[in-house]
Amino acid sequence: MTGPDLFSLAGHRALLTGASRGIGLTLAKGLARYGAEVVLNGRNEEALKVARAGFDPGLPPVSVAAFDVTDQNAVEEGVGRIEKEMGPIDILINNAGIQRRAPLEDFSRKDWDDLISTNLNAVFFVGQAVARHMIPRARGKIVNICSVQSELARPGIAPYTATKGAVRNLTRGMATDWGRHGLQINGLAPGYFATEMTERLVADEGFSEWLSKRTPAGRWGQVDELVGAAVFLSSPASSFINGHMLMVDGGISISL
Repeated sequence: MTGPDLFSLAGHRALLTGASRGIGLTLAKGLARYGAEVVLNGRNEEALKVARAGFDPGLPPVSVAAFDVTDQNAVEEGVGRIEKEMGPIDILINNAGIQRRAPLEDFSRKDWDDLISTNLNAVFFVGQAVARHMIPRARGKIVNICSVQSELARPGIAPYTATKGAVRNLTRGMATDWGRHGLQINGLAPGYFATEMTERLVADEGFSEWLSKRTPAGRWGQVDELVGAAVFLSSPASSFINGHMLMVDGGISISL
């Protein structure tokens, strides 16, 4: 496949977790614009239906599949239902994630467990359930949403950093185990983007000023700027890329 078709997702079905809003919804709309049939996942079915209503009616079909990605049994049932009722999952975007901030010495066990459950366990649960269907077909794309914090740390978010570092290495492990079956598993690592999760930081003039000076691009990222990387990693254009983590961070991770 050559030319513009390298980036076409036509005829492919993409499951995106945490897709009722934010980065997940933006990526879903982006993949749909490149031809993918999108399945939106989250816990709240009504929120997913509201999100679905915001898609351009001229795009390929958009479906919803509500299940809790932190519950392994629910994941296996949900993925099985999609495969049976909607068709094969060709692309998985493991996007569901949360953030908790506190000094490390005061960090609660509950917040730690919540982060591990959502940011790490869910990536394994959904990735494994989807891969079990992809492997017999000898094809499939999995994109795990990592973070600039897969490589860097800041005060107050050490447990989040731990989960995202683990997702980076889990991505490498998935590629090592499943690459021989025809799957490509890669990571997409956003830097600092203006989202609902970061709205307090965006509103903090001191932090935004620091970030602008620290980032070579001189600004916050906008979520639409993640779409190109997600399409690339989901498309035939990345057919020989495996276990890689693609930074989309305005250069903050390479500049002192």
